Amino acid sequence: MAARTDRVRAPGTIENSLIQLAAAFRMGGVTPAFGTIPVTELVRTPQYRADIETLAAMFRYAMTPKKKRDNLLRFLRAAVATWARPDAVHDIDTRRERRQWHPTSHVLALNPDGRRQTRKYRATVPVPRQFVPHLQAAKGPYIPVSSVKSAWEAMEIDLKLPRSGESGMKLIRRSVSHIARKRLGEEHWVQGKMMLGHHKASTSDFYALPDPANLGRALAVTEAIIDDIEKAAPGAFRLVVLRAVA
Repeated sequence: MAARTDRVRAPGTIENSLIQLAAAFRMGGVTPAFGTIPVTELVRTPQYRADIETLAAMFRYAMTPKKKRDNLLRFLRAAVATWARPDAVHDIDTRRERRQWHPTSHVLALNPDGRRQTRKYRATVPVPRQFVPHLQAAKGPYIPVSSVKSAWEAMEIDLKLPRSGESGMKLIRRSVSHIARKRLGEEHWVQGKMMLGHHKASTSDFYALPDPANLGRALAVTEAIIDDIEKAAPGAFRLVVLRAVA
């Protein structure tokens, strides 16, 4: 039998467990004899944000010849294009029954049909023109594996990204929104909040989402960010289609 290894749990993880335990007690009609602390008071928000050059370095790493990093590259593309959380990026699926990808309006619903929205709301967002061909070419799950975490962690080490929770897989979401906020300006940042799912879009019309009055300004800024990444890492968003030879 392997020796037991004690694992140190983060304060936020411990408090989350207590919150769930307290909820279970209340569901059983029992008032818990202990109090809980809001997790936001215990969790330290990561401060590190990647700039365009660092984002481009990630793409260059994922495009390294003779290395099988295709799924990491897919993750990077989707994360930059949508500003989505890692779990939502992994859930992107173009099958019609999922009702996520709407090719006519170029809109992507990050929440699959039938999945209940949670506190971490998944937005419906317009898709940057550079990412549209990738979704058009996909035949089901955009990322065909359950997780690219191991590939991400190998990249963190290779690129010497900050560790200790500063550069986890949500780094793309934090970094792209940080860059976009400066370019959008505070008067239009509500569109950034909509992209992040922190503010629900005011329209349910998919064709209206790309309009500048809704999410069109955030879309334009995202496309500009992608153009900057492509300049620094040529091929970052280039779609390569392998054709069968007769």
